[in-house]
Amino acid sequence: MSLYPPPGLRVVRPTLALHGATDDLLAQLLPVVRDGVVGPPSHPFGGPMSLYEDNPWRERKWLQAIWPGCGNVRPDSRRLCLVVLLAGQAAGVQDPIGVDFDTCKTGSSFSWLAPGLRQWGLGRETRAAALHLALQGLGAQEAASEAFFDNGTSNRVFEVMGYRPNGTAWATQRGEPALLNRWRLERDAGEAGRRNDIGLIGVEECKPVLYIAGVSLPPFKAW
Repeated sequence: MSLYPPPGLRVVRPTLALHGATDDLLAQLLPVVRDGVVGPPSHPFGGPMSLYEDNPWRERKWLQAIWPGCGNVRPDSRRLCLVVLLAGQAAGVQDPIGVDFDTCKTGSSFSWLAPGLRQWGLGRETRAAALHLALQGLGAQEAASEAFFDNGTSNRVFEVMGYRPNGTAWATQRGEPALLNRWRLERDAGEAGRRNDIGLIGVEECKPVLYIAGVSLPPFKAW
C-alpha cells in the first residue's frame, strides 16, 4: 500500500467497515455482480451500466469500469472505490467522487449493496461512514448526491440524514429520460442522533495521491 495508499484506506464502524478496493475484495464481489445487483422493475442507476446487463461478461465489464476510474486520479477529478465489509466479507460498494474538490470542497458518491442486505438500515450506515470520510477526513464542506425520483428508498435515506433538496435534473434510465432529485448536505447541518463511533485509517497517506492539501477543521460528529 506504500506505493499506492488508497487501497489501504479504511473507515471503521461497529457494524461495518469501508475498505479501499483491492483486487481481492473486488473478486469477493464478483459473485454478487454475476447474480445481479438490480433487476426489474428496479432501475436505480443512471446511464448504460454493466450492472443491468444479463450476460456472461457483466462482471468483467464492471471491473473494467472500476480500475481506470480509481487509477486515473487528477487534480480536477478524484475517485475512491470503497468496498463495504460486513463481518469481514465484501457486501457492496461506496464510491466517493470529487470534481474540482480543492475549489468547490464538494463530493458526491455512488453506492450499492448486495440485494439480500437491503432494507436493514445498512445503506444509511455505509453512507454515514462515507460522509465522515469526506467531511472530516478529506475536508469537504458539503456532500452532494442524487437519486431518480422513483427511487423511494434512496430519497428517504437522504431526507432522514439531513440532506436538503437541491433541485432536479434529467438523466437516462435504461435508455429513457428520467427525472433526478438532487440533494446536498452542508458540513454544519444539525441532526439529532449523530454518533461518534467512526474510525479513519490511512487518510493522511492518501491525500498526496488524491491531490488534497492538508486541512485543519473542527471535528465532525458523525451519524
